[in-house]
Amino acid sequence: MQKPSVSLIISTYNWKEALALVLDSVARQSKLPDEVIVTDDGSRSDTAKLLREKAKRYPVPLRHVWQPDEGFRLARSRNRGIAASRGDYLIQIDGDLILHHHFVSDHLRFARRGIFLQGTRIRTTEAETARLLAGGKPRFGWFVDAYYRVEGDRSTYHFGRRHHTLRIPWLARLKTRASGHPMGCNVSFWRDDLLRVNGYDERMQGYGSEDLEIDIRLRNAGLRRSQLKFAALALHLEHRSVAPSDPSDPDLPNNKLLYASRSEGRVRSPCGIDAHFKEFLQQPSDLRMIEADQA
Repeated sequence: MQKPSVSLIISTYNWKEALALVLDSVARQSKLPDEVIVTDDGSRSDTAKLLREKAKRYPVPLRHVWQPDEGFRLARSRNRGIAASRGDYLIQIDGDLILHHHFVSDHLRFARRGIFLQGTRIRTTEAETARLLAGGKPRFGWFVDAYYRVEGDRSTYHFGRRHHTLRIPWLARLKTRASGHPMGCNVSFWRDDLLRVNGYDERMQGYGSEDLEIDIRLRNAGLRRSQLKFAALALHLEHRSVAPSDPSDPDLPNNKLLYASRSEGRVRSPCGIDAHFKEFLQQPSDLRMIEADQA
């Protein structure tokens, strides 16, 4: 069977230093994606400058899909990246994740029709984040300097549960029987499955729940969420959160949409990716060209 082509989609906003490390980790992959698309929710021009420089020497086509900064519009930004993509299989990450050498190959190893893969992240401490941003070599494994949640307590962190920093493919295969918890920072899908549900719901603006909502619709469409642990490892760079004090507050507009999708059994978003197909219908033959829609 022919192997699927792969698009790696990276979300970013005004943190070019982190994005540079992410792109460097992509360039070191044991299995390179066929293209990298940076979906940008309105960063300053210094991000575009970084990407133009990277694109000159990057080992795969690199594109910058930018939109104006009109508030937190991650759902729309991701949809535009999906619309611009050409891969059969899409791996989606955030622009603050440094990837393990086998990250892409691990996603492909466990990709199956009828499922989408939910990975996790290793949340590095402030000290480790500073070391990495200063040029330190990424470290994975038992001794990585990172925070881990206490079981049953999502608000407290301690230095334990280090087994989640290990890459053990045979154990990862056993774990894929579990469903995991939805997180948009490390997830992969078949492109046609995303098109079937019309991508992210762009009515969701402001922080939070866009990944939970699309997860519901994908499962309503008959897909199964499959967990990735002990594979597809990624270091998360610590930064200040923009989350509201209570992200699960049912009165938040995004959560109202989330609960509606759940209660109505919704599959297809009424405000999704189909709004962007025309924009990317005629793409440049050389995908190393950076999108010219940022002044």
